[in-house]
Amino acid sequence: MRFASVVLAALSLFAFAPGVQARSQELVDPAPVSVPAGMEQEALVKDIKRALIGRGWAVASEQPGVIESTLHLRDHVARIKVTYDTQQVQFTYVDSTNLDYKERKGKRMIHGNYLGWISYLVADLTTNMQVTALQ
Repeated sequence: MRFASVVLAALSLFAFAPGVQARSQELVDPAPVSVPAGMEQEALVKDIKRALIGRGWAVASEQPGVIESTLHLRDHVARIKVTYDTQQVQFTYVDSTNLDYKERKGKRMIHGNYLGWISYLVADLTTNMQVTALQ
């Protein structure tokens, strides 16, 4: 009876082991976000910053066409680069701390929460630009 309990416990550990790895997902930068026609660069930069700041990201540096931003969340840190022009905005992963970033079999892997944070930025930026375009 005791042996059966030990075997069952060991098998359950193996059954749940993939769940531990599921926290890590493939890191794929999102597709570029299209900028509405006729949007002025000043308004675009405001919309990008509004999306970043609204989600807790800090603007670390800024140059024409490039904004570098950092998110500090508990003991996690993520850094991204936002490049933009009159046609599109691109969010690109730069580096991170405590987000389990690694390259495995030629693929970049990261904690799944990072992907959610970036998708929120994309959605917020899209909304911001639509509102600005209507004004």
